[in-house]
Amino acid sequence: MSVICLKYRILPNRAQETVLNRTLEICREVYNSLVNQRTALYDIQKETVSLYRQQAEVSKWKQEHSELKTIHSQVLQNVAVRVDLAFQSFFRRVKAGDTPGYPRLKGIGIYDSITFPQAGITGCKLTENSIYISKIGTVKAIIHRKLVGSIKTCTIRRQAGKWFACFSCEYEPTPLTESKEFVGIDVGLEKFAALSDGSFVENPRFFRRDEKALAKAGRRQAKTKKRSAERRKANKVLSRIHERIRNRRHDFVHQLARSLVNKFGLIAVEKLNVKGMVRNHCLAKSISDASWSMFRAVLSGKAESAGRIVAEINPAYTSQTCSQCGNVAKKKLKERWHHCPMCGLSLDRDTNAAFNILKAAVGLHSING
Repeated sequence: MSVICLKYRILPNRAQETVLNRTLEICREVYNSLVNQRTALYDIQKETVSLYRQQAEVSKWKQEHSELKTIHSQVLQNVAVRVDLAFQSFFRRVKAGDTPGYPRLKGIGIYDSITFPQAGITGCKLTENSIYISKIGTVKAIIHRKLVGSIKTCTIRRQAGKWFACFSCEYEPTPLTESKEFVGIDVGLEKFAALSDGSFVENPRFFRRDEKALAKAGRRQAKTKKRSAERRKANKVLSRIHERIRNRRHDFVHQLARSLVNKFGLIAVEKLNVKGMVRNHCLAKSISDASWSMFRAVLSGKAESAGRIVAEINPAYTSQTCSQCGNVAKKKLKERWHHCPMCGLSLDRDTNAAFNILKAAVGLHSING
């Protein structure tokens, strides 16, 4: 079984949007109360609080605070789940030797989604051109495609002044017909990717293209007064630009991954430590803009559902080693052409690396399978 997330734009009227905003604000206050409860009990009594205890506390609070009764019970229970996940993540990173920030309180406007954990049973219902949301009503929606499989959860999200319903569905994928074609991929900054078949994928540089617009919107936002109508308008402009960049990057990555999965049976990629690479302040912005991690995650997900194989290969010395004779000739980063003094092979440095990545993956696959 695989999981797919289907996202629909919803169009609440003014009254429904007011209810949605009030729901988010109440959930934010519940979230902050649960975080404060955990912190206070540990500071005073050295006592840890479990998820189930906090979920029971939320049920008790409903008897004391009437506004909590205006929200679906499972949405409130999910708030406690989010708090528990935040603390689990914090302690896991502490145990691993990292220095994570302590789970913070959510400020106004920061808490921007609610989740119905059993949307397939209760809470949400999808119709031809609308979505019924419990405690909210029937909201108009743009249903651009049918749901696949069985609904597991539904998340209502506020994003850049827009509203979306995200359905998580579990389904049985249909593998593609078998392909005997293999490809190695070397990602980079000058070109987004070099393929072992000699082709290249241009780097779209979405963030760089809108960097001036972001800077201009940021300057306008900085000149507005906090909590004013002008600040809210400036925030919306800024968030819309970020949304545009995110959507373009998301579309590019998904389309590239789909075209590769449709064509190749074995796809070899580099196993990169992107988190470590962005510590280089000279390249951090360009590496983040290239979205290598997103590409690898999307490619792996699509390949799994299509019955394809994605092999992650250690990229060490793939650019230095000749893909034809195996001779190792060190090159500086600025040298973009591979010319082997031993066998005379001459080709693009990244294409040579893609060949080496593919050879390593084919060897690994033949050993394992």
